[in-house]
Amino acid sequence: MRFLFLLILLTGIGIGVVYPWAMSNFSGHEIGTWRVYEQGRFMPATVPLAAGDAPVRVLVDLTSRAERIDVSQQRTVLTLTAATGGRTVLASTLQFNHSENPRQVSPQLPDKIFRDEAGLIPTVSPGPYLFTVGPGDAEGIEMRAVDLVLRSGVGEVDQRAQPVGFSLMAVGLIGLVLALRFGGRRPQNPNSQPPPPRWGRGSN
Repeated sequence: MRFLFLLILLTGIGIGVVYPWAMSNFSGHEIGTWRVYEQGRFMPATVPLAAGDAPVRVLVDLTSRAERIDVSQQRTVLTLTAATGGRTVLASTLQFNHSENPRQVSPQLPDKIFRDEAGLIPTVSPGPYLFTVGPGDAEGIEMRAVDLVLRSGVGEVDQRAQPVGFSLMAVGLIGLVLALRFGGRRPQNPNSQPPPPRWGRGSN
């Protein structure tokens, strides 16, 4: 039973955590990276996109010396909009709260790169797209650089995956704990106990 519950737990982790993360970061191919903030100044980025690039996942990398970025749910670190032909196709706020394991720029530098997803552009009209990144209302965020990352032909995460994965994780974890707690107890064999002492004439 322990192996069964462990298998359920690992399956839940794969469906609920690994699968969405892999789809967001590795599916499709990278179109390119554009620096949109440096030396205290935000810069818009104009990117030509083709219909074959769809769907396009929009990611933002924030370089900071902070160990982690912690802002409340009501605050945002950055804002992002994407527009083409005078029409806004994506508007998003970024918090970077879930970036628990930021990448390190270099072993010799204290800077760390936090990544957040701005959203998905499902269909693309051929032409230039203007991406505008600006500051949010969160205070005390030390930003050294901000990069816009676009990935093309990405797969879309099935919205049912995370609830199913988290449910399997809960079942597997609870079952594993119960199996470890009660599975080690074996019924006592009455024959393993020494016979009680005999008294009287037939004791010898």
